[in-house]
Amino acid sequence: MTESALKNIALLIDADNAGAREIDAVLTVLAGLGQVNIRRAYGNWAKVGLKGWSNVLHRYGISPHQQFDLTKGKNATDMAMTIDAMDLLYQGKVDGFGIVSSDSDFTPLAMRLRQDGVLVYGFGRSKTPEAFKTACTRFIEVDSLTETAVEEETPSPAKQAAPARKKVDDAVVEELATAWKASKRDEQGFASLSEMGKIANNRSSFDARTYGFKRLSDLIEAVGDQFKVERRADGVYVKRQR
Repeated sequence: MTESALKNIALLIDADNAGAREIDAVLTVLAGLGQVNIRRAYGNWAKVGLKGWSNVLHRYGISPHQQFDLTKGKNATDMAMTIDAMDLLYQGKVDGFGIVSSDSDFTPLAMRLRQDGVLVYGFGRSKTPEAFKTACTRFIEVDSLTETAVEEETPSPAKQAAPARKKVDDAVVEELATAWKASKRDEQGFASLSEMGKIANNRSSFDARTYGFKRLSDLIEAVGDQFKVERRADGVYVKRQR
């Protein structure tokens, strides 16, 4: 299943480990992939800490699923989300999942869903354990999404301030370099960015938006002298410089 072919996306939110203010940015990302027809948030809504979710649930048509804390220290929400995700998978009506949580307990779920060829987008904070990040098809840090959204909504008097962006990890640069090597290249050494992106996505869960970039091409251009980018009539092409 490719991203462009997604028709029905299920958004499952672990309200115990996600912030209500992050959902707008999450839905914006998923809307670019397909229809988010299933929207569910799980938690013990009797908790004072979840009170801020009320307006968000109504605003975005998210169905709240009540899950009481049956045993102190145990998170029943995780189990409820996992059961629902597997039910949706076996019904065969979902092409992709969006899982909003910073909890590594969802690592086995993400891996199981991907085994059936379903795309899994993970959304969580930067502190999210690496195990869950890499288990997803793509993982996007909501910290970066919300920061970018605030910057776009806040007018700048001189409009000269550059968006806040994270330093691109050396590991990401190496992933892109490996993808370039594995891609078909023309006589000048340029490879299609589209093909590079597909190869990189199969090897890693990183997403350009985590680093404050809207597109992969923008991230590559920002790396500096590592890559050369050419925008042609039939797409964007990249050449490894060193």
